Amino acid sequence: MTTPLTTTCCIAGGGPAGMMAGFLLARAGIDVTVLEKHGDFLRDFRGDTVHPSTLEVMHELGLLDEFLQRPHDEIVQLSAQIGDDHVQVADFGRINTRCKFIALMPQWDFLDFIAEHARRLPNFHLLMTTAATGLIEENGTVVGVRTSTGDIRAKLTIAADGRHSVLREAAGLAVEDRGAPIDVLWFRVARRPTDPIDAFGRVDTGHMMVMLNRTTYWQCAYIIRKGGADALKAGDIGVLQGSVRALAPFLADRVGELTRWDDVKLLTVTVDRLRRWCRPGFLAIGDAAHAMSPIGGVGINLAIQDAVATANLLARPLRDGTLTVGDLEAVQRRREFPMQVIQAGQVFIQNQLIDRILTSTGKLHAPWLLKALTSIPAFRGLPARIVGVGVRPEHVAVTESR
Repeated sequence: MTTPLTTTCCIAGGGPAGMMAGFLLARAGIDVTVLEKHGDFLRDFRGDTVHPSTLEVMHELGLLDEFLQRPHDEIVQLSAQIGDDHVQVADFGRINTRCKFIALMPQWDFLDFIAEHARRLPNFHLLMTTAATGLIEENGTVVGVRTSTGDIRAKLTIAADGRHSVLREAAGLAVEDRGAPIDVLWFRVARRPTDPIDAFGRVDTGHMMVMLNRTTYWQCAYIIRKGGADALKAGDIGVLQGSVRALAPFLADRVGELTRWDDVKLLTVTVDRLRRWCRPGFLAIGDAAHAMSPIGGVGINLAIQDAVATANLLARPLRDGTLTVGDLEAVQRRREFPMQVIQAGQVFIQNQLIDRILTSTGKLHAPWLLKALTSIPAFRGLPARIVGVGVRPEHVAVTESR
């Protein structure tokens, strides 16, 4: 394929927000070019959770059945072990969605699936190994992207290039740092058929770990205080093994699989957001507009909701050639409130709960609210809805161009 030097919409970033926005806009008849700096989508320990809200979007696109044929695991309930207390936190079977579970699928499989369908559209162009390096501006308006392979001019440039967005920095948009007192160590430990089924958190004095059931292995997120990774890695990995063994005694016979620190990946947690998401000819969405904490695993799904809203609101003015800054501001107005609600909840949890857990010295017990969720099953639908559906879920409104 010859690289187009001009396009209607150029999207930087082939992650969930960029790929979904590109697919939906191309499906609506817009000429779209998506830039992905890597040669493939294979990155380990990216967000692998596909929530009911995203599965609903897949249904609206007529792709759900085909999508679920790909290998995946399903989370129906969330539970936690806090000290000696076992509590049930969320039950996705109680929410009003077509799929009453969170699907666990490697993000590269999700992105490959979207790319496979998008490539069938003649007006969709995916340029791999092409990094966005800057913006092309004329008289204060963004008119395209500078890339590692040449310039691309566009009526609209969308930054979907993640929490370390090159383009949002180039656009000079002010970032508000919400703070994050934690980081996360990701690793895998083999799973046995006799292990617990549900995804769950393990919490005890000074330690916290979240475990996701991936059928043959546990995908583990060990929470540490911000900046503590270097000191931990300076010591023997046996310290981490001991902490895991104490939190999840049933892993004692296989925690030795973690033989070196190369088996452990660091996620530096950032929570921030742009005060203004757009400029003339430019829009930021997904992590480029609002980096989320990993709490609840909602980042990928908020990014996809941004993409759906972007296509719903911008397809017509892009097609008609009438796009204005007001149209771009409408995307921020639509998506800012849901993002702010979820971020506020994440910041509260990480600052008021997780940070206290990591600095605790005494015996921990489940708070009364979590015990109430365990005692009254109907209550578990509320946290399931917040995590699985969120605030103001988006639905595909833009029709397919024929």
